[in-house]
Amino acid sequence: MIFKAIEFAARAHAGQYRKGTNIPYIVHPLGVARILIEYGSPDHMTIAGILHDTIEDTPITLEQIKAIFGSAVADLVEAASEPDKSDTWENRKEHTIEHLKTLPHETVILALADKLDNIRAIREDLERNGEDLWGRFNRPREQQKWYYESLVSVISARLTDENSLPLIDLFRREVIRVFG
Repeated sequence: MIFKAIEFAARAHAGQYRKGTNIPYIVHPLGVARILIEYGSPDHMTIAGILHDTIEDTPITLEQIKAIFGSAVADLVEAASEPDKSDTWENRKEHTIEHLKTLPHETVILALADKLDNIRAIREDLERNGEDLWGRFNRPREQQKWYYESLVSVISARLTDENSLPLIDLFRREVIRVFG
């Protein structure tokens, strides 16, 4: 099913690129899946990681995901998705931070893998392109810093089990590398 999810997501994200780059978008969901696999997550979480942006960024519906990959995957994808992409950046990020305070453990792990892959990509782009990188985002560096530091705080408070600590530490270190 993991390979079926990769094929499904690759078709869904065909023609999409990471913001401001020539990197095919599918690289991000695969990066999330890699983190989840390395973390030891079960297959349904890895599949959700591969599909986590499909209902936000493609015409794919939650019903399609549920029909093909089952309720457990669909529930994770739904919980990890922003409810209203047309809302302001600030409202969407505030919602994410507040939502993470109440989500089930598995969904917080999925969100952590997503944010870890994102911050790694930001760090790599920052090393390659310098501070000009911030121009491609909807908000400047200081607001991005607030968001990522808030994520570190809420995720650290939620995931206190010993298995999660190395992943949280990786995320925290990446955030520090990017924002100081």
